[in-house]
Amino acid sequence: MAALAGISVSWYTWLEQGREINASHQVLGAVARVLQLTEAETEYVLSLAAPGQESAPPRSERSPEHLQRLVDALPFPAFIVATDWAIVGWNGGYEQLYGSIATIPDAERNLLHLVYTDPRLREMLPDWERDSRSFLAEFRAESGVRLGSDRHRAVVDTLLQRSDDFRKQWVEHAVERFKSRRRSFVHPEAGPLEFEHHRLVPSDASDLHVVMYVPVPEPPGGVS
Repeated sequence: MAALAGISVSWYTWLEQGREINASHQVLGAVARVLQLTEAETEYVLSLAAPGQESAPPRSERSPEHLQRLVDALPFPAFIVATDWAIVGWNGGYEQLYGSIATIPDAERNLLHLVYTDPRLREMLPDWERDSRSFLAEFRAESGVRLGSDRHRAVVDTLLQRSDDFRKQWVEHAVERFKSRRRSFVHPEAGPLEFEHHRLVPSDASDLHVVMYVPVPEPPGGVS
């Protein structure tokens, strides 16, 4: 069983790399059972072998003007990410939360890259281990066959070189669907902050995601 599991992991990796593997859904289903994958992970494996899938299309380095106007109008932190999680737009609320965003070089302004390489952001996340694993699992699930594209591979390869934590977590092969959830930050000036983390996919720009941090109201009397 251990040897079979090892072979299955190899297939899993080859599929992510975009290798041409003629595998039926029945075979992939067997691989998923051997690896004891969750429903989300099984769907991910099947999507990697889906015919007709293409690498990520070229993207602009900036968000469309109408999406930028949308996030600018929001009274809470919001930003826009591309399929490789490059941050291509943000509003004043997000800059207040994460003041470094405006000064980061374009090549490094990637959400996954920043989670693993920016010590300032790491200090703001009181449960960095949990948050980083959630982000990575979601990145993997959303990328799917696009992990074989030059842009996605560049993100992964750079982090494999720069982050011991990323290398350790990458080989765990975790896959999760995005779920709206509570997010906690410790701001260097404002102190502890609580948000609800939401994400929208614009129908006219489905390769972009609008990420929003909606403040959690304090209960009456300020007692949680």
